[in-house]
Amino acid sequence: MKVWLIAALVAAGAAHAQNTATQWKLATGYRAESFHTQNLFQFAQDVERATAGQLKVEVHPNNTLFKLNDIRQAVQDGKAEAGETIMSSLVKDIPIAGADSVPFVVSSYGDAQRLWQLQRPLIEKHFAARGLKVLYAVPWPPQGLFANKPIRATADFAGTRMRTYNQTTIRIAELMKAQPVDVPMVEVNKALAEGRMDNMITSAVTGVENQVWGPIKYYYEINAWFPKNIVFVNTKALAGLSVASRDALLRAAAAAEARGWATSEAAAASSVEELRRNGMKIERVPPEFGKEIKRLGERFSLEWIRQVGPEANEIFVPYFTQG
Repeated sequence: MKVWLIAALVAAGAAHAQNTATQWKLATGYRAESFHTQNLFQFAQDVERATAGQLKVEVHPNNTLFKLNDIRQAVQDGKAEAGETIMSSLVKDIPIAGADSVPFVVSSYGDAQRLWQLQRPLIEKHFAARGLKVLYAVPWPPQGLFANKPIRATADFAGTRMRTYNQTTIRIAELMKAQPVDVPMVEVNKALAEGRMDNMITSAVTGVENQVWGPIKYYYEINAWFPKNIVFVNTKALAGLSVASRDALLRAAAAAEARGWATSEAAAASSVEELRRNGMKIERVPPEFGKEIKRLGERFSLEWIRQVGPEANEIFVPYFTQG
């Protein structure tokens, strides 16, 4: 066979292999600058590198492909091969997904990781029933307490105005005898300037992004809860991959989970330091307040178990008894 013909056949074979590379779309509702989305970009790069370009994952951030609350259904319907959403958006259809949003149950990243290991098999079961495969989950930095005066016990909230944004935060305000004030995050600074709110529960990262120092003087690392984002794929799309590509994808997902947890923890720590640099007092949780928070956590978890049913015991019974 002539050399030129051999070269042409090799080139044609390489072109065919390139043309048959699998292209996936991954939808997320978060902006490209979010550490979650940056982690997705790194995950996609790792997948492409590990599969020598045979699987390419195109990340579509900021609701550009589907809205955040529609992503799980879109992936289930095969409109996108993969997606990311916050787990609390799934609770109407999959109640067990709300475990990580039960207040005052976990108090550290270690606790949050332990809770996720108990929650994950149940989430995987529910996802599998819907034609989905869980890849990984990563928490947002924990929710802390911002206040315009020192807090020593829950009695200090009586009569104050607490920013609320969902049923959980409204319930917390009511139990602490604070007045719930519905304030979207984009209006927090305006509400503070107008004296419409005295305290709020949100992450240190959010506090930095909104530069709440000034009216807000104190920050307490109560770590009220660690809400997680979850990344998943359509199982038919996954089954369509070669074994080598599938294994590479799952390895990249495991690396993304470990990297994401570390990044979240680093973001939480750096944000607390930024609050400190801008004059806020970073206070330890007073002992009495800590005990009251723990009792609230037990109350919230019991209420959640009654609401969700026996399956919830598979998470919280071992969590509380083995912790």
